[in-house]
Amino acid sequence: MAIESTRTSDAVRHLDASLEEDLDTLRNEGLFRPLRVLESPQMAEVVVGGRRLINLSSNNYLGLNTHPRLIEAAVRGASEWGAGSGAVRTIAGTQSIHEELEARLAAFKHTEAALCFQSGYTVNVGVIGSMLESGDCVVSDKLNHASIIDGIRLTKADRILYEHVDVDDAERALKEARDKGYRRVLLITDGVFSMDGDIAPLPDLVERAEKYEAAVMVDDAHGTGVLGRNGRGSTDHFNLHGRVALNIGTLSKAVGVVGGYVAASQTVRDHLIHKARPFLFSSSHPAAVVLACIAAIDVLEQEPELIERLWVNARYLKKGLAELGFDIGHSETPITPVMCGEAPQAMALSDALLEHGVFAQAIGFPTVARGRARVRTIVTATHTTAQLDDALAAFGACGPAIGLL
Repeated sequence: MAIESTRTSDAVRHLDASLEEDLDTLRNEGLFRPLRVLESPQMAEVVVGGRRLINLSSNNYLGLNTHPRLIEAAVRGASEWGAGSGAVRTIAGTQSIHEELEARLAAFKHTEAALCFQSGYTVNVGVIGSMLESGDCVVSDKLNHASIIDGIRLTKADRILYEHVDVDDAERALKEARDKGYRRVLLITDGVFSMDGDIAPLPDLVERAEKYEAAVMVDDAHGTGVLGRNGRGSTDHFNLHGRVALNIGTLSKAVGVVGGYVAASQTVRDHLIHKARPFLFSSSHPAAVVLACIAAIDVLEQEPELIERLWVNARYLKKGLAELGFDIGHSETPITPVMCGEAPQAMALSDALLEHGVFAQAIGFPTVARGRARVRTIVTATHTTAQLDDALAAFGACGPAIGLL
């Protein structure tokens, strides 16, 4: 059926013209990037524009998105339970498999309970936005993830920032909050920081928070599946079970599917079910997602060699990049930034790598601070040594070509 042509109104043209001005600013600053369209699954190699490229841009740490056990579980979920859940969980969308997944997550994270959200972003927005009110205070690392920042903005709580991973400055902020007599004080930190790959000093942060009777929330989006026993995350890595009130995670990175969760007390779960707006007003995950996530937990518990291989590959790439002379910052995890300075140079490196068969995306402002642009690389457990050698050869050729080395 042919679509009738319509006349674009002046109001629509005015809006588009205004937005184009904003886009022109991004273009002039070297920050405008079209989406790269993949013509294949997210794997160690991907197809872009008909070319097969080594993929260093994915958060698919363990390659679980194409693991046979997850695919089988997803197919079974759709076949047995249907394509969608039909509603939000508080109305008609909670099924027994949702409860099963949350019980498995709670056991995996060594907490009393867990609750799933539609994404890692919505779990942070939902938890922070519902638990803090006027008269409360957030103490937050300056480099926390954007979803934490947005969650804080949705509250009427006051906020005090502390310098990145600076425990003494965190204590200064905690003391300031306690001296002002806030009802609830919540210290929030990423477990693993997504841009620099460094790990939060959780033992010291928890100790200082307890000193000032503040609860601790850890966003372990990049820690789950990477740190701790069988990938249980940074709380497990530092043996802080029972001392971190809110363990936040995603189901879309190392877990390989999609979604977010909070592992905490039953009281927290009950509160969020009644107060967290993303939970209350978004449909629940379809069964294919839920059963695939359960299968992912099985894999984490039964195939620890995947995590071991991830770390072998991470150390190999870091060593190679450093030997080539690149500035890779202070990463302690498989997230390895190649620092470039300004956005145009990071974009130039990314484009040059693409021509040499490597898919590694550039990241600039506002995701990172101006002057801190980089090409962020992430290896996975499924990369071969030969693929990493080819990637290093590409970096070795491209760095001098764009004047970075």
